[in-house]
Amino acid sequence: MSKLSDKHLLGIKNLTRADIDLIFQTADNFKDVINRPIKKVPSLRDITIANIFFENSTRTRLSFELAEKRLSADVVNFSSSSSSVKKGETLLDTVNNILAMKVDMVVMRHGSPGAPHFLAKHIDANIVNAGDGTHEHPTQALLDTYSIRERLGTVEGKKVAIIGDILHSRVAMSNIFALQKMGAEVMVCGPNTLLPKHIDELGLQVELDVRKALEWCDVANVLRIQLERQQIKYFPSLREYALYYGINKQLLDSLSKQITIMHPGPINRGVELSSDVADSEHAIILDQVENGVAVRMAVLYLLAGIGDITN
Repeated sequence: MSKLSDKHLLGIKNLTRADIDLIFQTADNFKDVINRPIKKVPSLRDITIANIFFENSTRTRLSFELAEKRLSADVVNFSSSSSSVKKGETLLDTVNNILAMKVDMVVMRHGSPGAPHFLAKHIDANIVNAGDGTHEHPTQALLDTYSIRERLGTVEGKKVAIIGDILHSRVAMSNIFALQKMGAEVMVCGPNTLLPKHIDELGLQVELDVRKALEWCDVANVLRIQLERQQIKYFPSLREYALYYGINKQLLDSLSKQITIMHPGPINRGVELSSDVADSEHAIILDQVENGVAVRMAVLYLLAGIGDITN
């Protein structure tokens, strides 16, 4: 059977275009599975997966857990808030203790950029990066890109604007890498204070005017303001941000064409998106959630390198 080019999924940078195509083709099969009456397959019934989350998460953690259970894997959930990490245990000791219980794969979210890469050098289990600091969030980028492919038929040649807090977003960086590998044109848009220095060196367009970005793009992937990662104030107030960068129905209706709206969640309604946009026919936000399970099933299945999708 086909495999990915790496035994881990640490970031989009590590994937080839062939890897992404394989993930999408496999996700197509799993999407059929999760939409049939019996939504479970025995593909990973001999595999034990530990979900190790050192940061709070709702969507990503539930999506991974559901994907694992749909594949019939044994699942162990670990939360740092109720663990020996509070007593001073190191990351490596924590994971080695979990692996001593014969865990085959680790899905990890950590607040420090590079934490999954550090682990990959020290342990034998497959590692899936579920978000490391402000660095990368590869499965979110994969499901976003997959959702564009599903909505528009292809990613190649499409114009995608990533709008909002680019500076603090691991989703933005992974999306940029994934979209460019799949042949899309990428633009970032937001206040100057929320754009990383030298972002233009990534071979993308930079726009400060949200209306111009929306007129340019086929798809707008709108990111939330990550207040929990901001140590200083990057703009005067949320109200002012919403005034200049918030997307509402009136703004969308005034554009010269229809565009697709995406959001990785959670949405700050009334800030980056108004409710009448988030719940409109323009938005594919709930499709992203559904696709997240299929894409994560595909990633786990391909990294394990065993089993049969269709049983």
